[in-house]
Amino acid sequence: MRKSLRVSVGQHSLAGTHATNQDFHGALLPAGHLRSSKGIVLALADGISSSRVSHLASETAVRSFLDDYYATAEAWTVRRSAQRVLAATNAWLHGQTMRSDARFDKDRGYVCTFSALILKGRELHLLHVGDSRIYRLHAQALEQLTEDHRACLSASESYLARALGTGAHVEIDYRNWEAAVGEIYILATDGACTHLGPAAIHAALTRHADDLDAAAAELVADARAHGSDDDATLQLLRIDELPEDETPQTQLRREERLLPPQLSPRMRFEGFTIVRALQVSARSHLHLALDDSSGQQVVLKTPSVDLRTDPHYLDGFVLEEWVARRVDSPHVVKAWASDRPRTHLYVALEYIEGQTLAQWMIDHPLPTLEAVRSIVEQIANGLQALHRREMIHRDLRPENVMIDQHGTVKLIDLASVHVAGLAEGAGSLPTETPPGTLQYLAPECLLGDEATTQADLFSLAAIAYQMLSGQLPYGLNAARVRQAADLRRLRYIPLRHHRTDLPAWVDAVLGKALHPTPAKRQEAVSELAYDLKFPGNQFCRSQHPPLIERDPVLFWKCLTGLLSLSLIGLLFLRSQGL
Repeated sequence: MRKSLRVSVGQHSLAGTHATNQDFHGALLPAGHLRSSKGIVLALADGISSSRVSHLASETAVRSFLDDYYATAEAWTVRRSAQRVLAATNAWLHGQTMRSDARFDKDRGYVCTFSALILKGRELHLLHVGDSRIYRLHAQALEQLTEDHRACLSASESYLARALGTGAHVEIDYRNWEAAVGEIYILATDGACTHLGPAAIHAALTRHADDLDAAAAELVADARAHGSDDDATLQLLRIDELPEDETPQTQLRREERLLPPQLSPRMRFEGFTIVRALQVSARSHLHLALDDSSGQQVVLKTPSVDLRTDPHYLDGFVLEEWVARRVDSPHVVKAWASDRPRTHLYVALEYIEGQTLAQWMIDHPLPTLEAVRSIVEQIANGLQALHRREMIHRDLRPENVMIDQHGTVKLIDLASVHVAGLAEGAGSLPTETPPGTLQYLAPECLLGDEATTQADLFSLAAIAYQMLSGQLPYGLNAARVRQAADLRRLRYIPLRHHRTDLPAWVDAVLGKALHPTPAKRQEAVSELAYDLKFPGNQFCRSQHPPLIERDPVLFWKCLTGLLSLSLIGLLFLRSQGL
């Protein structure tokens, strides 16, 4: 039986000597898909004693985190999801303080500490601000994993230097590490953690091995018995089982679906009627089909016969429709809008009537700059829709771009997309072979670096260069990069060598986007699209390039002529005895 994520959780809170418990805590252990895609969460918050409303801040912080974290995009990493939620919560708490009588005295405002532990896949993620604590339990010691954000005024006096609600922005500590079965973690507010010890925790866990709530209650009562008069809250997490260390697409298991048969025209398949084959390649088979219930045209993609035994290929195959369902952009192919149950493994996507960009380039060997700008801008919009969700296309090439009958440009073939939220928590994975076509792949990817948005930017610029010139910016040399020394030997071929009619600044814009060093490119694909429309001064200063770049043949003719004249002059002087 396949292993899954299983944990045991216990928690308890005890009010201090004052009337209101200013601590708040909670845990969510979702089942099924949410547990795989977002993980399980424990969180607690502690209000400040000087404020009459800090208990509301604590409750708001924990409740909103548990609710909103699970509503964030599945493609986002834990860090991005959690920090976005906490930033919004912090802004709301600070806003409440600024609208109240406490706007001139933050110590009376909506302020609280916050600590959370998220277990997703095989990884733990810690988020923390304030002086509540998170520990890992060892045989003889408690390992504190958080830092107390307190500043000292004197040997006996300190204040909370960082917390939720103290300002419009807050810095949240973040850590992540690989989890292990049997580990025990403790989250505690300061009323409980100042009186904790490893021996007492082990004893409580031994007495209440099957009831961690009872163990937490005993430890909180023990803290009170040893002199704690503050609110005391404690949470226990024991990791009982972890999912298997698999590919980044663990969450997209193929659900034991059957491999489809060979499709042919007029064949009935899964509620579709096959019309004709669109493309049959070594990677996949594409067929145009009609949905029998709606009459809608659909593209059905089935696995290649040669790769049906490759589990990594099949996991990536499933990824394409998963991505298409989660990216809403007119410039990214859409998934078939139906949740009809399936028996076989296939991908269903919208049918785009038009041509690939590769065919468009054949039909338009010398396009205008305006036509190329329009296509680049639309591709950039599609890439941006992916990048906002922490997705990298990684296989951008003319064959993976469609232009429909209305001129709308769409990205297709999403099987190679890297989804940060899926790659997270899968444990260590072997280095992947770059999935893209080598001629368009950023050189850093060929060196084994992870693809980033800068890699997609390079690919887009290479396509723009090819649309304008019919050539590649580095010839075939970029595809031969295998080590750092190869990067230094790359020489960008100026676009003006192929198109003297284009403004010189176009070369400057594309040359920046195609720089071998990612940090020297534009920061985003949208910036490249903007620069191609509104070039700044840094590009326009290059409108008068040297003669060797404008006209190399004329340059060498002139140089040869000058050398010849110099030689004749020297011979004449020698003949005159000078």
